[in-house]
Amino acid sequence: MEFVGKRLILTIITLFLVSLLTFAAFNMIPGDPASLILGIDGTDEQIAALRTELGLDRSLPEQYGSWLLRFITGNLGNSVRFRGASIAGMVMERLPVTFWLAFLSLVLIFLIAIPVAVFSSCRENSFLDRLVNTVTTISISVPGFFLGVLFIWVFGLLLQFFRPGAYVPLEENFGAFLQYLLFPALAIAIPNAAMVIKFLRGSIFQQLRSDYVRTAYSKGGSRSWVLYRHVLRNAVIPAVTLLGMIIGEIFSGSIVIEQVFTIPGIGRLLIASITSRDLLLVQSLVVYIACIVVLANTLVDIAIQMIDPRIRVK
Repeated sequence: MEFVGKRLILTIITLFLVSLLTFAAFNMIPGDPASLILGIDGTDEQIAALRTELGLDRSLPEQYGSWLLRFITGNLGNSVRFRGASIAGMVMERLPVTFWLAFLSLVLIFLIAIPVAVFSSCRENSFLDRLVNTVTTISISVPGFFLGVLFIWVFGLLLQFFRPGAYVPLEENFGAFLQYLLFPALAIAIPNAAMVIKFLRGSIFQQLRSDYVRTAYSKGGSRSWVLYRHVLRNAVIPAVTLLGMIIGEIFSGSIVIEQVFTIPGIGRLLIASITSRDLLLVQSLVVYIACIVVLANTLVDIAIQMIDPRIRVK
């Protein structure tokens, strides 16, 4: 419990710093938000009135305190790009789509990475092991958006496994919704799964050379029993540590993949808000994504503590 308490305090401090740095970064961007909203037809009186309405005439600490309070309470104001729509409402509407895309990508990463890493490590220096190593090296180097375009061409246009652009909303048909997300999730999962395979494969090799493995063999344990009963549990701990970084990669990858597959998630909303210079919406989305990544890393750290009781805070 001591570890969990310290980690939660560190998470709160990190989230505060993320919000502070994000607010400072967006306030250093050249240009007056009120002038951008009103455009070239706005008069000086209209710009001054809008600055007062938005609170831009106050000091930066006051603006930050007001914005942080509104962010915590969920009252983020209205979007300029989407005709005054509530920012909190737009985020809550698109967040489940991005969440399911990220969750499906994470499931695919582990479904691919663990069996392939175990298969490869059981055949060290064989042709299949070298083949797996070569394929994973290539997969890490291939950008997710290129895989997305390739999947659309091969599986969408040639094989017609799905209709590119024919997104099915979550509320309309959950099965068809997940089916459409399968190939976008694969485009995100494959490079990250390749990274996990390399990491887990090396960790398994290291564990197989440990003294406890030789002791287990001397007691008559079979290779598969030793591998699944002892080696894999110890080898997966460093891979779980990698999970925090992978979650960040998943969310950063989904920003582009949602645009490629026309998925109405947080990533596509972020790109639309950037192109229209809707700075308040961009700022809110950046902090939302950062909060999700920070909280996910906190859960990973707590999970590592639960998986391996030997790890203690000194």
